[in-house]
Amino acid sequence: MRDHIIGEDYEPWDIVTNGPLATLKKNAEGEGVPMTRADCTAEDLRKIQDCATAKQIWDTLQVDHEGTTQVKRSRGTLLYSQYENFAVKEGETIQEMYTRFTTLTNELKSLGMIIPKEERVEKILTRVLPITWESKITAIQESKNIATLPLDELIGNLTTYELRRKP
Repeated sequence: MRDHIIGEDYEPWDIVTNGPLATLKKNAEGEGVPMTRADCTAEDLRKIQDCATAKQIWDTLQVDHEGTTQVKRSRGTLLYSQYENFAVKEGETIQEMYTRFTTLTNELKSLGMIIPKEERVEKILTRVLPITWESKITAIQESKNIATLPLDELIGNLTTYELRRKP
């Protein structure tokens, strides 16, 4: 959520973390400009103390939804282990496998563990598919530049092959 708020506009996040500074002061030209914390009087600071509560609420929500640092680290370790051991399940379609794979990599991303696209392509192509797909894997490796092959194109290619294989 923090990243979303900052992505939209940094000012709301600044207000959540530091409190609002809606009070204006006159500059040398007589224009109203926002006051900094150093410009605030004791009364001004009392007015913005309620925003400390907003920050506390934010912190509580963050821990409730994302967990403590230890929980995040443990969750990341578990998810990365699942990523390393990821394989197509018996009877699973390419699209079902890709949905599970995308969910797993998105969860890792939410914890700050970003798997580069080229690594995901290579993983699916060389370690996820069963040995019965070896001829298709070889054909893709020989005809495409794996380093620049988009994941969606790979999945489309595999799905087409899967449809042709079915009786």
